[in-house]
Order: sequence, then structure tokens, then C-alpha cells
Amino acid sequence: MSDALAGFLTTLDLVDTGARTTEDIFTGPSQSMPNGRVFGGQVLAQSLIAATRTVDDDRAVHSLHGYFLRPGDASADITFAVDRIHDGRSFTTRRAQAYQNGVPILSAILSFQTEDSGLEHQVEMPADLPGPEELPSAVEVLSAVDHPVARTWARERAFDMRHVPNPIYFSVEGEREARQAVWIRSLGTLPDDPALHRAALVYASDYTILESVMRRHGVSWARPDLKMASLDHAMWWHRFARADEWLLYTQSSPSASGGRGLALGRIYDLGGRLIASVAQEGMVRVKD
Repeated sequence: MSDALAGFLTTLDLVDTGARTTEDIFTGPSQSMPNGRVFGGQVLAQSLIAATRTVDDDRAVHSLHGYFLRPGDASADITFAVDRIHDGRSFTTRRAQAYQNGVPILSAILSFQTEDSGLEHQVEMPADLPGPEELPSAVEVLSAVDHPVARTWARERAFDMRHVPNPIYFSVEGEREARQAVWIRSLGTLPDDPALHRAALVYASDYTILESVMRRHGVSWARPDLKMASLDHAMWWHRFARADEWLLYTQSSPSASGGRGLALGRIYDLGGRLIASVAQEGMVRVKD
């Protein structure tokens, strides 16, 4: 197992403080980041793990709606308070709040459901995209770049990401379309815990989704005047898939205005099943 993946798993190994008032209290570490701020996907995944700890084993998360309230400090631990809002016959609802220094940095609502059957359909997976083995990995693209952010992306991320048509780390090549696709999987085998795979998926879903906004306007990550922050994040799990197997993450942006961009995503497995849907609005600012 790589050091990056081991660190990722450590981040999700929350400590149950044993405190029981009106909420269940957990604590967890933050991953080091070049900008000193907590990665949004990390605190989403940790909130999911915390909420899952308070739910019966026969219920799996099917939706998460989270608001990022303020930047988190990547050098400090995070406290998670879970409110057991509702326990029904089929559905369970939890509110998870993440705190640092007594101040909330994320507020999320999560819904869990028992296994059920019913009507089924899905939007089909795009059929004309290259497979992951035909594309360069982030490590191959970034390993020769002498920059702290490039080193972090190349060596310290727990997930492999392969862009279609190409990454926008340094420049935006080709047509400026508000859409792209990214193949993702963890850099190593994960434990068999289904909740961990769902948490890994929401973690990875925050990496690249706003790139559909950036690509449309020719904005790369290297642009010095770029200021970005996730404002909210929603995810719906439709079917189960392992996060250590290749998944196709299609992304598009229907609108950008007022210094904000909206991005939508769909995640498919290699068999073409729609695993999850994602929506995020982010602050995206560049100088005119």
C-alpha cells in the first residue's frame, strides 16, 4: 500500500470520543495541503464516516448535501458532531457538523436507506471515450514538474486520475467546452468495507468537478490570479461500486455567473452502470 493511500485511510479512521449528549462526537486528523487549507473532499468523506457510525448496518448512504461554511486549517484536527435527526422503517437521516476551534467549517445532511427494489433506469455511459489504460496518469504528467503543488498532486494523492481529453494543470488545450471526463480509482486496494468505498467516492468526487467551469473559459490551475473554493457539494449514490476499480467521472457545467460556477457529474463503472451523481457550486474568480 502506498504512503498516500495509507494516509488517506488514517484520515478516515475517526476516533469515537464516547460523548453522548444530543449528538455523537468524533474526531479526525487533517491531511497536509500545500495551501494550508483542508481539502473539501476530505471533510465530506469524514462526515460520511461519522454519520455512518451512528446508523444500523443494514442502511447505506444514498444522498449527501453539504455546505462549506469557512476554510479549514489543514494543520489542525477536526471534530464531528452527528445529530440523529430521524430513524424510520426504511430511511435514516443524520446531520453532521464539522468543527475546528469550536467554529463550524461544514454542515451536511445525509440520508441512509435499507436495501430495496423498485423501478430502474439510468442515463447511459458515453461510449466513445478512451479507456484509462490509453491515458497518462497524473504521476506521469506531473512527476517532472518542480513545484510543491505538482509534487503533492503527483505523489501525495491517494487516487489516480486520467483526463479526457487532457488535464488542465498548466494550460487548456483544444476546444473550450464546459465538459470533460476523468477516470478515477484509488492507488491500491481498499478494505472491503462498503461504507469506506462510498466515502472514498465522495472524497475523489471533489478533486476535478469544477474543472468543467475552468475549461470552458481557458483557465488552468497554474493561472496565478485564479481563486477557487467549493461552496456546496451534493452526491447521490445509485448503485454500489468499489473505489479501487476504474470509474468514469463525466463532468459538465451548465452555467457560470456572479463569480460562481455550477458543475454536474456522473460516475460510471466499467460495466456502464451509473454509480453516482454529483453537483457542486464553487466560487471561481479570475481578474478581468
